[in-house]
Amino acid sequence: MNPQDYNIIDLIPQRPPFVMVDRILSTNERVTFTRFKLQASNIFCVHGNFIEPGMIENIAQTAAARAGYLCKSNNEEVRLGFIGSIKNMNVYFLPEVGQEIVTEVIQENQIMGVTIITGKVRCNDKLALECEVRIFLK
Repeated sequence: MNPQDYNIIDLIPQRPPFVMVDRILSTNERVTFTRFKLQASNIFCVHGNFIEPGMIENIAQTAAARAGYLCKSNNEEVRLGFIGSIKNMNVYFLPEVGQEIVTEVIQENQIMGVTIITGKVRCNDKLALECEVRIFLK
């Protein structure tokens, strides 16, 4: 099954209202792209903008969607992950409600249950936020 064929809820442990990805656009062994349409009802949309914690959670959920897809492909249970640290974060602008963001996550390394990723959130092909995240898997 292609990653686009899955309901995102089947790939990530988060549940509404804390879902920050709509679907996987593409994924391979190292790189994953997702999309997310920003709604005014989103808990991270404040004064018409998608704020930094939402973009970080979006990056983490993109990584979770990738991991979930790999688990489903191997008939395994989707695992729970936790953000351990965030480094080298740069915020360039806050996307607006009604816009769609596309998020890229690159798995840089995986050591002893810790996945190190770099994430980039783009809106209208412009970089909104980038950072490195360490995710601990349960």
